[in-house]
Amino acid sequence: MTTVLSTIDARSLGRTNYHEHLFQVTPLLPGDELDDEDASRQEAGLLRESGFDAMIDATPTALGRNPAALARISRATGIHVVATTGGHREAHYAPGHWLLELSSGELGNRFTDDVQVGMPVRDAAGSAEVVANEAGLPVRAGVLKAGIGYWGWTAFERRVLAAVAAAHARTGAPVMVHLEHGSAAFELLEVLASDGVRPEAVLLAHVDRNPDPGLHAELAAAGAYLGYDGFARTRDWPDSMLTDCLVRSAELGANDRLMIGGDVARRTRYVAYGGRPGLAYVGRRVLPRLVQAGYEDLVEAVLVRNPARYLSTASRSANRTLPKERDRGVGDPRCSPW
Repeated sequence: MTTVLSTIDARSLGRTNYHEHLFQVTPLLPGDELDDEDASRQEAGLLRESGFDAMIDATPTALGRNPAALARISRATGIHVVATTGGHREAHYAPGHWLLELSSGELGNRFTDDVQVGMPVRDAAGSAEVVANEAGLPVRAGVLKAGIGYWGWTAFERRVLAAVAAAHARTGAPVMVHLEHGSAAFELLEVLASDGVRPEAVLLAHVDRNPDPGLHAELAAAGAYLGYDGFARTRDWPDSMLTDCLVRSAELGANDRLMIGGDVARRTRYVAYGGRPGLAYVGRRVLPRLVQAGYEDLVEAVLVRNPARYLSTASRSANRTLPKERDRGVGDPRCSPW
């Protein structure tokens, strides 16, 4: 599998946080930009000190991602970083943004290049110089990301799904999808399957925003991986509700498909930027509670075994029949009338 420094065996990643952001700039979060390399490096160090060996940086194309800085931070802190390409849900891009104007074929070619060739120094409409790390190797993405809205998706988001599917077919890179409030999970899996992506290659981010262990067990039985990352959001729910849901989901059969992250994603919540609780929260507050309750094996599964399997075996699920030149058509831009 691919990190920002090299290609390694996913089994050597160690304890992996499946979802964080070291850099992110979006019109949805004005004043909460993550754009300071020194501060982000300090925050990554805190994540490392809290017991994590690796992380997926889940910032996709044109949202302030900084692949050169990710490589420098990885080398400085010793934490493995897996970078992301793809597109987020449409609300993260200002009206008229160049990415919104691209066809699914053009998007698929960009995402494929980010995985196979390397990510550009700066995301822009035209081609750009590929970033190299200190060893002179291209900084490549290892995960393909898409995002959808609440119980539906726009025409742009459907193009991104098709593009991610095409890039997955060419590269074998695993797929992550942002679910708004954990909605439309099965509907999303059906659409991706129609585009050639098997559920075993898909990680459903924020599924715990709908804390339904029965649903989670059903999604896991279908083959999908499930991302829990809603911790420290006490305004909405206590951590205990999510840990209880995690444990119950595992008991119902989802043990081999669960992962944990933080998705803090805001400067006002990063210690190094002057906020709180920071990236160390999950390692310092959530995981010890699970261990003390006797769920050491579940912690090992969600941090080590499951991320390694997701990042190393998704390529076996890829349908490799889609030619790169094909601009795949899209279906109904809505998955639900709701």
